[in-house]
Amino acid sequence: MAADNSVLLGLVEEFVSGQVDSKATDTAKGIKTGQFTILQLVEALGLSLTSSQHQTRGRGVQLLSLVLQECYSCLSEREVEVLLAFYENRLKDHYVITPHVLRGLKALTKCSVLPPGSAVSILRSIFQDVHVQSLMLAERSCVYNILISLMESREEELKGLGADFTFGFVQSVDGERDPRNLLLAFQVARNIIHRGYDLGKFVEELFEVTSCYFPIDFSPPPNDPHGITQEDLILSLRAVLTGTSRFAEFLLPLIIEKLDSDVQSAKVDSLQTLAACGLTYTHKELAEFLPGLWSSIRREVFQTASERVESAGLSALSALTSCLSRSVLSSDSEDYLQVFLNLVLKDCQHHLCEPDLKLVWPSAKLLQAAAGASYRASLIVSAAVIPALLEQYNNRTQCAQRRTLLEVLQGFVQPTPLSRPADGEESVLVAFQQSLCSVVFSALAESSAGLQVTATRVLTALGQQPGLLAQTDVEKAVDHLTRLILEEGDTQVSLAVVECSGSLAHLHPKAFISRMIPRLKEEILSESNAAVRQRCVTAVASVSSQLSVVQESAPVLLQVLASAHTGSCSFSMEEVTAACISLQRIAAHAHDAEEIGQFFHDNIIPRLLGLALQAALQSRDSGHSPLTDEAVLSALVPVISTACAALQSGSASRMAAQAVSLFLDGDVSFLPENAFPSQIQLLQSQAESRGPSQLVCLLMACVCSLPRSVDIPEIDTLLVQLEDLSCTCSHLFSYTFAAKCFAGLVNKRPAGEALDAVLERVLKRISVELDNVSSSQRTQAFTLLLWVAKAALLRYHPLSTALTDKLFALLSDPELGSQAADGFCVLMSDSPDVLNRSCHADVRIMYRQRFFAENSTKLVKGFNSAEQEKKSCYLKALSHIVNNLPREVQLTELPALLPLLLEALSCPDQAVQLSTLSCLQPVLLEPPAALRNQLEALFSRLLALATSPAMKVRIASLRCVHALSRLPEHMVLPFRARVLKALAAPLDDTKRLVRKEAVAARGEWFLLGSPGGR
Repeated sequence: MAADNSVLLGLVEEFVSGQVDSKATDTAKGIKTGQFTILQLVEALGLSLTSSQHQTRGRGVQLLSLVLQECYSCLSEREVEVLLAFYENRLKDHYVITPHVLRGLKALTKCSVLPPGSAVSILRSIFQDVHVQSLMLAERSCVYNILISLMESREEELKGLGADFTFGFVQSVDGERDPRNLLLAFQVARNIIHRGYDLGKFVEELFEVTSCYFPIDFSPPPNDPHGITQEDLILSLRAVLTGTSRFAEFLLPLIIEKLDSDVQSAKVDSLQTLAACGLTYTHKELAEFLPGLWSSIRREVFQTASERVESAGLSALSALTSCLSRSVLSSDSEDYLQVFLNLVLKDCQHHLCEPDLKLVWPSAKLLQAAAGASYRASLIVSAAVIPALLEQYNNRTQCAQRRTLLEVLQGFVQPTPLSRPADGEESVLVAFQQSLCSVVFSALAESSAGLQVTATRVLTALGQQPGLLAQTDVEKAVDHLTRLILEEGDTQVSLAVVECSGSLAHLHPKAFISRMIPRLKEEILSESNAAVRQRCVTAVASVSSQLSVVQESAPVLLQVLASAHTGSCSFSMEEVTAACISLQRIAAHAHDAEEIGQFFHDNIIPRLLGLALQAALQSRDSGHSPLTDEAVLSALVPVISTACAALQSGSASRMAAQAVSLFLDGDVSFLPENAFPSQIQLLQSQAESRGPSQLVCLLMACVCSLPRSVDIPEIDTLLVQLEDLSCTCSHLFSYTFAAKCFAGLVNKRPAGEALDAVLERVLKRISVELDNVSSSQRTQAFTLLLWVAKAALLRYHPLSTALTDKLFALLSDPELGSQAADGFCVLMSDSPDVLNRSCHADVRIMYRQRFFAENSTKLVKGFNSAEQEKKSCYLKALSHIVNNLPREVQLTELPALLPLLLEALSCPDQAVQLSTLSCLQPVLLEPPAALRNQLEALFSRLLALATSPAMKVRIASLRCVHALSRLPEHMVLPFRARVLKALAAPLDDTKRLVRKEAVAARGEWFLLGSPGGR
């Protein structure tokens, strides 16, 4: 024991007299291990704490405080009590000791065994004996943290102080300027307000001591390690100022005063604070200041050129209106909402009668913001404004004026979440139903495209609200929309009409079934203008979101395909493809409506398969059908895959069985009009380019988009035949889709010996074909390798490494090198028709990052060891891999690959150049150190590419040159003259987009180093 005391005395002596700060850590360690106690430490510090030298006393208290910061959780209640008494007494000591005392108190306030009443005692001592604002930053922070800690653990004790606590805090914080401490002080003030502390007669004092910072004007220094932003301070202060309605009499006049500021950020902060007041204040606090507040908001919205100020002003108006709407009306009280809205209407309503003047829109926005704040407000504003707007519309004859009035009207017709009627309440627009419909139909009949577009938006808004469109109005609307689809060629009008039709058809399907679909069908199947038929096909898809409509519309599109096949109507290839795209849009609704998916399973998919089979057999035996065209078949794939991906398990299993039986056994029993030959071999390689084998794309669409839980029947036989087709067929379309189908099935197959055997077998076959340089089927084997590698890579299969290594080896192949390089784009990018998440493929997260991490070294080694003529393939592969990585990964990994990327810029392949430039541009905004050593090479290559034959390469290189101007001036200034000279040529480029980038880049470089530059 004596030895421990001597050790402790030695530690104290070295810390106090020897100024060895590390001994505090050793002392704390001894207390934690039980070698000695905190009271023994106090005894050992006796001479130091009673020394006549305040520096010695300070070192003694400092040691004790440092130890307490480490050991406060080990203290007993009695020890805490003794230490508190000591520290409170030390607050009266010399000022150099105060910082150490505060740190000790801060540690003690964290103790879970803090004695009852000690919180009050600590705060009384601090408030009486410490002038907080004369302390240094860190010590002031200690005081605020002590307050926060005690408010968390001893709230009831502190509330017992009454208003004295608030007064003490006001004195402590008055004059604080450091942003870090202000955040803490605002937190204390927020706790005082929100947790019900007694403010007593110090309400105004608490407001004054916090509002003096309003509005916040703070710009953090560059590279601020504390990360404090202006927004943090604004939100913290706002929570204080708007936390209690007792501040209203002081805050509202302050807001009105600050809105006279010329500083935009002050205006925005003031308006946002006013909006926040609306959540906590009542009409009583607002009543006195409503005229002044309205005057300030109106001035800001009418006069500002800033969208931020305007938006904040409208939000503030909406918040005030919403607050007043919550007031409870009584017979002897004034309706403050009515009074306030009368002010708004008085100043704004008359401007709506002047559609040619600039104040019409600010006035409309103000009225719309007020109306959208509550249902009661919308009743008052709509009753005053809508009749006037309708009258103005009917009195005006110019289309521009009518359009403005209709656009204003649209804002009042479209309800906000706050102004929607509750259950049992009717829409505020019911009284104007007939007049509104009359105006909309009148506008739809006009020849002005702008007026028609606005009218469709108003019609959409009316249709989405119950009770505003009677059945006769709906039918009339459908007739107008149909007429516009058939007659109006303007692109904007067509898009607006199609969008409006889709919205209304979802709510009123019967009217569209009876009035629009038949007319569109008649037009589609007629010999009319191709553009009109295209609009009709698009419209058919847009209105088909309900099963009842789909049952009428989908057969129309099927009839287009059938007519194109039989030749009964002269549809172009583009029209047939457009019909497929529309069918795919309809099928997309199956994700939300199970019955639509079932309808496609029962009717549409069998019909599509039947038509495609008829066309394939007919082209083999007699003549050509559009349905055998690769573009059409490719368009049919997403139709079937989208529908199959949404099927429920039972239907999905039946779909798998039907598709497999069709392609393996020639079973056509489920196809309509199945007058097909008895022996159909769809998966056998065809000598001719067109034939049944290309229908393998439809097999892929059927079976590779089904959920992973669905078992594919006869999958082993199917995989063998797909493997044979992909390796032996000479038709590019057929063997590519056979490889895709094979890969899609492999990707979803459960892990195990069966899957491993399939992959090993196909890898062996691929290797044999690729190793045989004289083989005529090397390209087919490569295609299969590529897609199987992607299937394995996506699911992290162990054999994926062997497959991708095979691809890397092919980069030096004289015949397949370029294809192998392009194959890495397939490997890393998302495939639209197979092996994607929408098709339920097994896609693991971050597979791209994992592939890059495992293979980037191989790529670099391969490049370094490759012959000069083969290096371009490695560069192309690298470019594809890096370009498909997430930007965050690119920024961290590119410095190591920079030499290769610079080499890639010299590659003659324009695709490699463009891909590399797109990788470099984001990196140049925050260049790594490695890049700064390569500036000479980088500038040489970028400036050479600024005159590339490819426009996209020229644009991308100019953007990179522009980005380089943001580097530190001393690094890029030596290149200024050279860059300006090189950028002269792109200024005269034949393409406007190139000239635009050249102007932007040259402007930055011209200002570089100039007095007016950055």
